[in-house]
Amino acid sequence: MKKIIYILLSLLILACSKEQHDLTVKVHVNGLKKGVLYLKKAKNDNLITIDTVAVNGQSDITLHASSLESPEVFYLFLDKNSSEKDQIVFFADKGITEITTSVKNFGLGAKINGSEQQKIFEEYKLMRTRFNEQNLDLIKESFEALKKGDTSKYNTIQKKSDSNLKRRYLFTVNFALNHKDSEVAPYLALTEIYNAKVKFLDTINSVLTPKVKASKYGKELQGFIDKIKESEK
Repeated sequence: MKKIIYILLSLLILACSKEQHDLTVKVHVNGLKKGVLYLKKAKNDNLITIDTVAVNGQSDITLHASSLESPEVFYLFLDKNSSEKDQIVFFADKGITEITTSVKNFGLGAKINGSEQQKIFEEYKLMRTRFNEQNLDLIKESFEALKKGDTSKYNTIQKKSDSNLKRRYLFTVNFALNHKDSEVAPYLALTEIYNAKVKFLDTINSVLTPKVKASKYGKELQGFIDKIKESEK
């Protein structure tokens, strides 16, 4: 009997001593010989380090995060022991997220397989890239117009730029409304259109599902709207 109790106690101690993780990030970086990988997340407007792995020859790395109450955005930084620091932004949920990339194209060429939120996030980022490319083209055209002293053309380009910004805002609002059951919706409201009219933020907030409202970004969006309304009184 004593032997059985001893075995049970040993198993209990072993189970308690084993560190539990809500999120496991498996990273494969082609061409990485030496450097440091940092897993970070935002807290109080700052990025805090959650886990760190020093790389010395291995290309497969595993990082962990605990206390993940709801899906949220994480940042994977690569410090190549130089002045260059690359990053990958991804939406993670409890479980495993796999990231495959390379040293050369660490941020731009990353393939991420994990949460459903990440799939939605990537869908949004694809369209956002198109808006950004259009905006860069307009900025280039505006500089050329200024160099030539063509005020009329410059004003026309500025109107196009304003129109492009409005279209991006409206696209983001509609995207969030169409994904009201995803934590991506309040995150986009907080990061992409935080300076939009409060009525747009309110519209998104009003349609969020109870689960999303109770999430990290759902609560932050509600608090953000409350602050705006309080300041406007």
